[in-house]
Amino acid sequence: MADDLQDRLDEQLRYYRARAPEYDEWALREGRFARSARERARWFADIGKLERALDRFQPSGNVLELACGTGQWTARLAEYADRLTAVDAAQEVLDLNRRRIGDRARYIRADMFSWKPTETYDVVFFSFWLSHVPPERFGQFWGLVRSALAPSGRVFFIDNLASREAASLDPEHPGPDEGSVVRHLSDGRAFQIWKVLHRPKQLEADLSKLGWDATAHRAGHFFLYCQATPRGDN
Repeated sequence: MADDLQDRLDEQLRYYRARAPEYDEWALREGRFARSARERARWFADIGKLERALDRFQPSGNVLELACGTGQWTARLAEYADRLTAVDAAQEVLDLNRRRIGDRARYIRADMFSWKPTETYDVVFFSFWLSHVPPERFGQFWGLVRSALAPSGRVFFIDNLASREAASLDPEHPGPDEGSVVRHLSDGRAFQIWKVLHRPKQLEADLSKLGWDATAHRAGHFFLYCQATPRGDN
């Protein structure tokens, strides 16, 4: 079972390395993800809700972004952070991120399930990553997040929402109980990746069991966002 889990994580990483040049098309609703004007308006209205939630959170100080991807959210973090560190396992997306952000961030290539931070941070942020964490690694990942936080540190993350409505509107949005999906690149290659979607209230309960105080909110049709802080020493 452990070997099968690692094999699937390795396949997921291969997918995101290969997808790096076309990843932004999904977020921007371009190319093969282009939609009608009405659907695009709905999508970007929901993105706007995430952006405003992050603005209210004010991710200032020494900020860490996990699974930073191509940098769409790194760019927003750079507007607030006094110091910004961006971590990802795929060199291809780190290269694109650096091209977008320049010297406003420090970059580390590392696997999210084995990396050990060498310093602590005021804010830990990640976007569209928690859904790629298999249930067997959920607690381990949150252990990493906790180890990266300075005293009084805060966590903010965004992700896809577990919603049948969203699955009907977005072909890359899986059903709320699927757990994994097969994704295709524009050249036809197929990869199986983890896609474990969460509902706000259940997410709050799951994090509470791990010693976190979390508040999660739905952001329109497609997304959720969550703020969390560790609850004492566990």
